[in-house]
Amino acid sequence: MSDDRGAILECASRARAASTSLRGLTRDDKDRALRRMAQALRDQAPRIVAVNARDVQRAIDDGTSAALVDRLTLDASRISAIADALDDVADLPDPVGDVVRGYTLPNGLDVRQVRVPLGVVGIIYEARPNVTVDAAGLCLKSGNAVLLRGSSSAHATNEVLVDVMREALATAGLPPDAVQLVPGTSHESVKHLMTARGYVDVLIPRGGEGLIRSVVEGSTVPVIETGVGNCHVYVDASADIDKGVRILLNAKAQRTSVCNAAETFLVHRDIADAFLPVAMAALRDAGVTVHGDDRMRAYAEAVGTAFAPVTDEDWAAEYYSLDIAAGVVDSLDDALAHIRRWSSGHTEAIVTDSQSSARAFIAGVDSAAVMVNASTRFTDGGEFGFGAEIGISTQKLHARGPMGLTELTTTTYVVTGDGHIRP
Repeated sequence: MSDDRGAILECASRARAASTSLRGLTRDDKDRALRRMAQALRDQAPRIVAVNARDVQRAIDDGTSAALVDRLTLDASRISAIADALDDVADLPDPVGDVVRGYTLPNGLDVRQVRVPLGVVGIIYEARPNVTVDAAGLCLKSGNAVLLRGSSSAHATNEVLVDVMREALATAGLPPDAVQLVPGTSHESVKHLMTARGYVDVLIPRGGEGLIRSVVEGSTVPVIETGVGNCHVYVDASADIDKGVRILLNAKAQRTSVCNAAETFLVHRDIADAFLPVAMAALRDAGVTVHGDDRMRAYAEAVGTAFAPVTDEDWAAEYYSLDIAAGVVDSLDDALAHIRRWSSGHTEAIVTDSQSSARAFIAGVDSAAVMVNASTRFTDGGEFGFGAEIGISTQKLHARGPMGLTELTTTTYVVTGDGHIRP
């Protein structure tokens, strides 16, 4: 496929035309198409798995990390889950047309702020083909056309996924160009998409820090910034030990290749002697390497947990692996100071039986999500009841946290009068 600017702008122009058609669709129109897309993915699962296997093998041959290979891999169960997510989106209320606020002015004018689609949404993302389907489904339900630019490592998989969904859209009577894969696999094609101002209404990057920074700094199209997940778990002095161990283990080891996995845990010194022997044994059994400060070393060595001295690079890391940075802190304030320095603004968790500590933690961190006695792994559109998510926004404008259907809309003011003129 051509990587030149003309081909990409032509693709974006077709998306613009499709987005105009989508604005007038009813919820039934969109839900019918989503269900057909879901069923088509199930029906075509063997074809998708076969194509994906070739992408996976190329990634392995290129020395790609196990975590990234896991993100890339699709099997029958994952395809089924992706299809189920489209059905879940179809079950969700349609935000388009919702009245955010409405009132009548003293002069009799009726004012309503109404949700409308953004228009054309570009998604730039790394080797996670599930994003291809999630983004297509969420954008369709919210009335947007979507331009998908996945990584070259998943290009064949993304091509077949988009082909299947476009065929389903056509059978449902909707414009197939509502879902398109951006032409090309080179970085030049990404640059062309990033500078397609006037064709693309908003870009959403999903991936590592380098990708996100490149899009934010190089785009002339407005960007909704999603962030890397340097998530923290703080175990307070008043924490329940068993609860804390369960939360820490789930947050770190339940799945490492996701942005809501914990990458650092901090323990109040007053509970360290009781908590850390149990926690270190659990982390050892899960195969986790602890990158700890000097006060952590003795606890790790006592139970045989893999240990390495922590560095600034560790405090800043999003590992995507069975590694975690760890430290003992003297107070809640020290924990908050550490988190404010190193956090990526994604998710922070506190384990505590103290309401005052919980309130202080909530007030003291500045992240998209704060968990109290719950795993960081819950920061997810599906877990929040949004259906599939488009990403986790760590910015503070328009959308923050898991981005579902509502976050893929903007608003229009509809003002109705009866021959009103301004004096």
